[in-house]
Amino acid sequence: MLTWLNSDGKLILASRALRGFAYGFLSITLAIYLKIIGLEELEIGILITVALIGSVVVTFLVSIYADVFGRRRTLIILGSLMATSGVVFAVSTNYAVLLVAAFLGTINVTGTEVGPFLSVEQAIIPQTTLERKRTTAFSLYSISGTLAVAAGALVSGLPDFLQSMFGMEPTKSFQPLFILYAVLALAAASVYLTLSKRIETSTGSAKSHAILEPESRRRISRLALLFSVDAFAGGFVLQSIVAFWFFTRFGVSLGSIGLVFFGANILSAISFLVAARIADRIGLIRTMVFTHIPSNLLLIMVPLAPSLPLALAFYLARMSLSQMDVPTRQSYTVSIVSPKERTAAAGFVNISRNVSQAVSPSITGYVLQSISLAFPFLIGGGIKIVYDLALYFSFRRIKPPEESTV
Repeated sequence: MLTWLNSDGKLILASRALRGFAYGFLSITLAIYLKIIGLEELEIGILITVALIGSVVVTFLVSIYADVFGRRRTLIILGSLMATSGVVFAVSTNYAVLLVAAFLGTINVTGTEVGPFLSVEQAIIPQTTLERKRTTAFSLYSISGTLAVAAGALVSGLPDFLQSMFGMEPTKSFQPLFILYAVLALAAASVYLTLSKRIETSTGSAKSHAILEPESRRRISRLALLFSVDAFAGGFVLQSIVAFWFFTRFGVSLGSIGLVFFGANILSAISFLVAARIADRIGLIRTMVFTHIPSNLLLIMVPLAPSLPLALAFYLARMSLSQMDVPTRQSYTVSIVSPKERTAAAGFVNISRNVSQAVSPSITGYVLQSISLAFPFLIGGGIKIVYDLALYFSFRRIKPPEESTV
């Protein structure tokens, strides 16, 4: 099975799945948990922003020094930090302590992979398969994480179960989820222990840090700028925020919200395979843009729906299209630079995305509290459409190797 993918590639898929399962339930329950322990919407937004800023800082360090320090060792350390943050959230409700844990442990609040793991693993994946299978490998990478996120979403109803069956206090009923988050992080770190030396950079002379050549720097800078616009818009509709919206707007229970995101992530996982096939036919850039614009129109329709069933229909339809740009974006980023530049390129792009995305939740917290529950969906979808058009007209002529030979 998957004979075209070597053992390291399969281990990367496994570690992505372990983290994805943890992200699945935490991204849904975190904002609700913080509300239950007494935080205001603005404070919740600030904590989410701090978590994203922490991800930016760690990703920056990883993108520069991971190839010198060692990709395997870097991933093990990241898994340990993730586990530590889970333990802290399980044992403390002190806001200052939670802020520190969110920053250092890069607590994931998005429901998707945005942290420092991504930069290292994106650089490794092309080394685990043939060039013509690169986009398919990235699709499987996204699928493994998204299916795991979907499964993890089902666990988000655990606090409700513990409260109803055992009379557990609301605050304490969330603690087992944070412990499980830590255990899964340690399991991912254990997987990294078994990676081979083949994942390390093959550049002959080790440099003090990763760099991009001038032409690559120009391309990646423009790409990162556009991706940062998309990420800023996406920060308004993170999975934690969407879950909070359904909880507040329609009074949907945690268990039901978990089912919604289970279905949404299953649809996203299916779309990844479709994206790879579409990209083989029309190219990576066209696939990114032509699937993204309809999804953003559907996003704008979610808060305008007069009933819960219609809002769910719009949201699930949106999720069947919105993630097709993920594997194609990742594949495109590493395809337009040389192999030795991949960690730096992926890191730079991810940093740009994380910086922009870190700004939005604080704004969203203020908007939800003071203006309108619908506003994050409207502004997020509108900005994303502008990004799609700018990406197409800026990069439609810059093609990856496999498209240039066609």
